[in-house]
Amino acid sequence: MSGDYDHPNHPSIDQSDRTLPRNLRQTGDPGIQMLVSTRVRKSPFFDKSFNEEGAWRCTVYNRIYHPRGLVEPEDGGAMAEYEALTNTVTLWDVAVERQIRVKGPDAEALTDYVITRDATEIESMHGKYVILCNEDGGILNDPILLRVSEDEFWFSISDSTLMQWLQGVNVGMDFDVEIDEIDVAPMQIQGPRSEDVMREVVGEEVSDIPYYGLMEAEINGASVLVSQTGFSGEKGFEIYVRDATETAERVWDPVLDTVKDHGGRQIAPGHHRRIAAGILSWGQDMDHETSPFQVNLGYQVPDDKDGDYIGKEELERQKELIEDGEYPFNLKLVGLKMAGEPIRDYAPDFWLISDPETGEECGYMTSPWWNPDLETNIGLGFVPADKLEDAAQATLDDEIYENDLDLEFEVHLPDEYAEEDGEPVFATVSEVPFKESVNPSAREQAKLGAKKRAQQNGD
Repeated sequence: MSGDYDHPNHPSIDQSDRTLPRNLRQTGDPGIQMLVSTRVRKSPFFDKSFNEEGAWRCTVYNRIYHPRGLVEPEDGGAMAEYEALTNTVTLWDVAVERQIRVKGPDAEALTDYVITRDATEIESMHGKYVILCNEDGGILNDPILLRVSEDEFWFSISDSTLMQWLQGVNVGMDFDVEIDEIDVAPMQIQGPRSEDVMREVVGEEVSDIPYYGLMEAEINGASVLVSQTGFSGEKGFEIYVRDATETAERVWDPVLDTVKDHGGRQIAPGHHRRIAAGILSWGQDMDHETSPFQVNLGYQVPDDKDGDYIGKEELERQKELIEDGEYPFNLKLVGLKMAGEPIRDYAPDFWLISDPETGEECGYMTSPWWNPDLETNIGLGFVPADKLEDAAQATLDDEIYENDLDLEFEVHLPDEYAEEDGEPVFATVSEVPFKESVNPSAREQAKLGAKKRAQQNGD
């Protein structure tokens, strides 16, 4: 009987370098309901988001219910939220960014051992975007790392369990640290008017916080930590509410009131904007079997870190291969600009990508969306590395992200977005970020610096 079934997972897309292939079967949205039970946690902001502000759908992120829709579809849905984010100011419930604390005399040593970047260079009351890899170089998590004091770090984690990994690493290593999840719940204030809101909420000194800087503050009698960070590409801040089970609502109410006073509202996290900024989402754009070099995070693998770290040997091996012109993976993440009707909501599947010359399926989209500023569909997707290398006429390091390429693919959009039912749309490889961030990442800063130097040299 087994021979009667076609392979459901599109085997022409080469996932042979993965132990667990991505499920590429195109099932669409079956219209199911989310079951609310005690197996999944309700954050301290749950009542505010869902019962008071009317969040109408959610996902599960880090085993916590996470609001993913505030504006109803008939009122503009996610694109109305995009407009609020890019034109005014927005509040996000991101308590799902669980805070894993490493505290003790060896906190710096353990942290330096589990991240690829140099933890010894992070000053107290500063943060940094980091990645943690396994011994095979796969990305386990890409948190914002906050150094609250000399002997205390908070890992503000993306959607994968990290506490058990850190505790497991310490078994046998015997670093003198405590590792636990703490009662801290973050919220994000994102958008052009975010600094105006924060000045009213915590005082004028918030304007002096540098990008990735931290500040102790108090809101309505509750202790909070403020950082100038965010997941949007717009100007923004995060408020980390201490003792959140008790104090979260005491902080939430005056912050949301101030946001509304400045013409804003609560929205779901702005995935449409983070895609335009080229910000990656763990689980969608990468996972534990994805190398940093596949997803343009090569800058996270330093040349000059003296200390050992998990994955160092393998990542240095991969880097050497790439520098010698041998790319060690089948697929690489790129930006794509796509034809078709505007994609105004989350994709329920990894939509397939084909080679227009052969018609053969060869890759898949991870994060597509419509961008009203560019007036086109954009997205991130994995495509064959060898085709990129041919088009770029260069080794496949992070420079592949730096330019538009004269290279086309076809994307198999659902009929609601396709130009013709059942027919793919054309897509071209695009420079990323599609839209510059207000606060550029380290990779963007390096790119902008290279462009400036080239202009100065007349290149």
